[in-house]
Amino acid sequence: MMEKRGFIWKFIGDKKFYKMVLLIAVPIMIQNGITNFVSLLDNIMIGRVGTEQMSGAAIVNQLIFVYNLCIFGGVSGAGIFTAQFYGHGDTEGVRQTFRFKLWLAILLTTATIVLFLTAGPNLIQFYLNGEGKAADAAAILSYGSQYLYVMLLGLPAFLVSQVYASTLRECGETVLPMKAGIVSVLVNLTFNYFLIYGKFFFPELGVTGAAIATVLSRYVETAIIVTVTHRHSEKNAFAMGLYHTLKVPADLCKKIAIKGSPLLFNETFWAAGMAMLTQCYSVRGLNVVAGLNISNTINNVFNIVFIALGDSVAIIVGQLLGAGKMKEARDTDNKMIAFSVFCCTCVALVMLFLSPLFPQLYNTTPEVRLLARDFIMITAIFMPQNAFLHACYFTLRSGGKTVITFLFDSVFIWCVSVTIAYILSRFTGLSVLAIYTMVQLADLIKCVIGFILVKKGIWLQNIVS
Repeated sequence: MMEKRGFIWKFIGDKKFYKMVLLIAVPIMIQNGITNFVSLLDNIMIGRVGTEQMSGAAIVNQLIFVYNLCIFGGVSGAGIFTAQFYGHGDTEGVRQTFRFKLWLAILLTTATIVLFLTAGPNLIQFYLNGEGKAADAAAILSYGSQYLYVMLLGLPAFLVSQVYASTLRECGETVLPMKAGIVSVLVNLTFNYFLIYGKFFFPELGVTGAAIATVLSRYVETAIIVTVTHRHSEKNAFAMGLYHTLKVPADLCKKIAIKGSPLLFNETFWAAGMAMLTQCYSVRGLNVVAGLNISNTINNVFNIVFIALGDSVAIIVGQLLGAGKMKEARDTDNKMIAFSVFCCTCVALVMLFLSPLFPQLYNTTPEVRLLARDFIMITAIFMPQNAFLHACYFTLRSGGKTVITFLFDSVFIWCVSVTIAYILSRFTGLSVLAIYTMVQLADLIKCVIGFILVKKGIWLQNIVS
């Protein structure tokens, strides 16, 4: 009986534990929730205008998602060191990782803008080869191109906000990015209403108006984060003397490159893999593109729970590893993984219950609504699995095992998930829902691998001292 009780308490924390986790996770959830809620409202507002406008914006957002993940991967690679430097009490180390993030984000953003300016329409066209009317495909391409060119204006603001927000979080400050996110939501929603529908003397710009509103909100969010961070430099110690130099020590660059490059490549290839999966599904028709767009937008709102808890694993466990508290790190990690799976099981039940309601918010066809509902239900069923995978991923990452996470995430999606989707979509008569389910089921392989790697404790290491 005592052994059973000991096993249970290995995965269940006390009041102090949950308070610590929630203090980190809840602000991240709120900020990510705000971001995804804005995307949802953007989507609904555009979707009320028409299916073609919605699909055009959705395809562009799928492409920009690859860029977003590049930035996340780039700053996260250096962020491993930021969390451990902070846990070690090395403020100058935090500054140096910030500068590295900034340079990398600038390079990635410049490359992305050049790529989209030269090949944007061709990339959108890649998703328009499935069944459907040629006129509908042409309209989607036109709306998507308009949306893309405006959205590019917001990328510089996004890179700056991510560099600052990630550093603040890794230093335990999660409230400021959350507050900035709340303000950005209000700006986005207000100008969405004005510019999409032409209210209060503003022109009626439809999908272009939605893009302008998003860009404006990003600059407002960035201005708040940067201003407040430097205004309260006594609290955010890394901000003092941050720009006295932009040089980054060569030895640190080398360390971050070794540990962080796999993360950058991982996020990039994973996001590209997700874009490729969408393309495979799109072979089944333009209705699938619209249905997936609705589903993905809804799913992103609910996914904030396991994403925030995964981020919390990286922050809390990373700080413990940096402080040399290996036993506490393992114990904390076990409890956080269990907590993440439990929370996401509850969220999944809510998603299943509400799945028929969300597609009704869109001005689209009954076929698209049914597809969207079924996609949402399938994703909900697999959410506990995704929560476990996400927590395992960040556990391995917190200890600098970035090559393993690269194999775990990106190599898997291209070698297994994309392969399954490509073969089944092009060489079988299976429905798109069956293909989607098979791809989700394949992730059970990763669950087994993740469990073994975390249990072995290969991630228990201090990488900054």
